[in-house]
Amino acid sequence: MERIIHYNIHETEAGLRTEQYLRRKGYSYQNLTQLKKMPESILINGVWSYMRTPLNAGDALTVHIRETDSSPNIPPVQLPLSIVYEDEDILVVNKPAGMPVHPSLNNYRNSLANALMWYYQNQGKPFIFRCTNRLDRDTSGLTVIAKHMVSSSVLSGMGYRHEIEREYLAIVRGSLSPEEGVIDAPIGRTGSSLIERRIDYENGEHAVTHFRKICEKNGHSLVSLILETGRTHQIRVHMQHIGFPLVGDYLYNPDMEHISRQALHSHRLSFSHPITGEAMEFTAPLPSDMLAVLEG
Repeated sequence: MERIIHYNIHETEAGLRTEQYLRRKGYSYQNLTQLKKMPESILINGVWSYMRTPLNAGDALTVHIRETDSSPNIPPVQLPLSIVYEDEDILVVNKPAGMPVHPSLNNYRNSLANALMWYYQNQGKPFIFRCTNRLDRDTSGLTVIAKHMVSSSVLSGMGYRHEIEREYLAIVRGSLSPEEGVIDAPIGRTGSSLIERRIDYENGEHAVTHFRKICEKNGHSLVSLILETGRTHQIRVHMQHIGFPLVGDYLYNPDMEHISRQALHSHRLSFSHPITGEAMEFTAPLPSDMLAVLEG
C-alpha cells in the first residue's frame, strides 16, 4: 500500500524537528523507525530530509509511505463484503453476523481478513490487516480498518483515549427497566475460561456502558448502548448483570427462540479522520434477523 501525505507547517509549529511534529500528529515511534528505512519517505519543500531536520513556518512537509508486504498466513478468499466507506487511509465495513474478524484454527478461510485480502489482491495491492474496533464473530455491524501503518497508529491512539464513539443496538426480552442508565462494573475472566467473562469487583478491569431503551415490540426491548471502555464481551456481561441479557447469546443467555446469535449490532461509529481530522460518522441499519425478533 502506498500513500503520500502532505502537511503545511504553521507559525506555531516552527522550530519543531520533523520527528517531533509527526509525533504530535499521532505517528508512533515504530512509524518513525519504519519511515527511516523507506527511501525518500520524508521531503521538506521537495527535498529528501532527515527526521531531526527543524521545520520552518510555510514549509511543505511530505510523508511518503510505501508498504510492500502483505499479512502472512491470511489466504485471500472471495467472500461477501459490504464496504460502507473507503479512502486512502481507512476502510469502514458492515460485517455480517457469523463472520470472524480474524482467521483462527477453526475459521481459517471465512473471516473479514480473508475477504479484505482477496479484495486488495484482486486490485494488485499489498495489504496488511489492521482492524481498529474488533467485533465478536456473531456481532454484526460497523468496524474500521486502517489501510496503512500511520492511520493504524493514529486510530489506535484515539481508541486508547476513548475518542471513537461506538453505539450498539441490542435486543433483550421483556420491558427494560430502568429505561436508561449507566452500568459501571469491572469485568474479569471466569475461572480458567479463555472466553467467558464476569463481573469481578476485586480483580476486574474498569468498564462503563451507557444504555437507553429505544422501543418495545413483540415482548422485547431494543436498546441503544454506548461504550466508554472496550472490554471483552462488555455489553453482553453488563446487560446480564442488570438482569436483561441479550437474546440469542449462547454464552450468557441461550434464549434461542427468535434468533440463533447474540442480538447485538454495531450501529454507529463517530470519530475524527486519522489523517485529515475531519469529523466522520457512519451508521448501519439493523440486520434482518434482529428486525424479525421485534416484528414477530
